[in-house]
This record gives sequence, structure tokens and C-alpha cells, in this order.
Amino acid sequence: MKGQNNTITHHGRKIAGKTYLPEKEKYPIVIFSHGFNGVGDDFSSQAKILAEMGIGAFTYDFCGGSLRSKSDMPTYEMTVFTEKEDLSAVLDTVKAWEHVDNHHIFLFGASMGGLVSALTAEERGDEINGMILMFPALCVADDWNERFPNVADIPERYDFWGVPLGRCFSETLHGFRIFEEIGKYPGDVLILHGDKDNIVPAAYSERAVKLYRNSCLEIFPGQGHGFSAEANDKVARLLTEFILARINNK
Repeated sequence: MKGQNNTITHHGRKIAGKTYLPEKEKYPIVIFSHGFNGVGDDFSSQAKILAEMGIGAFTYDFCGGSLRSKSDMPTYEMTVFTEKEDLSAVLDTVKAWEHVDNHHIFLFGASMGGLVSALTAEERGDEINGMILMFPALCVADDWNERFPNVADIPERYDFWGVPLGRCFSETLHGFRIFEEIGKYPGDVLILHGDKDNIVPAAYSERAVKLYRNSCLEIFPGQGHGFSAEANDKVARLLTEFILARINNK
């Protein structure tokens, strides 16, 4: 397995990413999108496992997506939709790589990265062979619209979990209804959610799974928003099984 750092430029900003390459001529690939204030390296262990099994992986830091991000842009300029632009740019780049099997590109998104992945799949579904969403933050718009029901109430700057956010984050979500925006993606979807999640209620995933044509929801008993080591081992197994099944079916 070979690893290498990558930089992707788009919309005047740079994304810092890392590729995990299997030792083979042509390979499928998984694009990992992290959650709020996370980084791409959060998925390094899963990416290494995939690469050792002949499956490529790409991890990256959303621009402005974290206080630890190696990508451009301050956190107070980030929105769900700038992150969607980031993922779309990553997809464009990965598709152009000579050794990537374009028929088998997968998205894996956790928390807000799951929300961004779901939105991206709606626009680019014919380029994505399957999608795995881990406790996807489909509640984000509801949460922020409840916090600031009127646009005039949104401050120019505010902190959330210690992360400085700008007015643009909430303003762009005003009136946004996630369940009117997702569900048309025709590919296979696997959703993973803990039944003790007090950040994103599992009810959001239970509603989402009914919208997709080919989907499955795996509930993790006793798990919250962030899984234990044992639960993450199960995630790695389910992820690998999901991808291998679709590769073998061609």
C-alpha cells in the first residue's frame, strides 16, 4: 500500500488530501468526507484496510471545516454548500486519475460529511456506484433554523462547539428542507446510526432510508454520535462487504 499527499485547487481555494493506493493496476476508490471540526485523517485506519484489500481511498480536509484543517479558508467562511463544492472538486479529480476504475467510485460520509455526501449524490448519482453514510447530520438545517428562525437574528460571527462560524453558515440553510433534497440517488445506500445518538437522532436516518430506492439502515445499539472501537471494527467490515459486493456484481 502506497500513500501520498494531494492538493486540489478549486474556487480559488486549496484542499489538502491523502491518497491510499493499492498495489494493482486498476482499482475502485472510496472518497471519505469527515464531520464538523473533523479532518481526513480521522479515516486513516479504514483507508489503510481498504488499500490492503485492493481498494483505493481518498481522505481530505474540507476547506474551513475544522480548526485542524490543512486546507484553505477560515471556518467562518465555511457552509454546507462550500463543502459540497469541495466534494464535487474531489470527485472530478479522482475520476481523472488513470488507475481509478470510474465504474466503482464510492462515497463515505460521516456526520456533516454524510449530509454533504448525500447532497452531492443527488447531483452526480450516475458517477457514484454506492454511498455509505455514518450517522449523517441530516438535522443540520432544522437545528440552525430553530436556533435562528429569522434571518435578521443571525449574527455575523458566533462560536459553535468552540469553532468560529460566520453568518453565511446559517443564512444559506435558512428554509432548507433536507428531505425535499435527497432520495433520488438511484444507487445503493448503506446508513449506519447509533440508537443513543443525542446529536443527530436516529429518526433522521430512519426517515432517509425510506426515500432511497436501494437502501439499508444498520442500527448500532448503545452507540452515540461517535462509535466505540468495537463498533468501528464493525463499520470497517460492513464498509468492505458493501464495496466488494458491488465490485463483484460489476
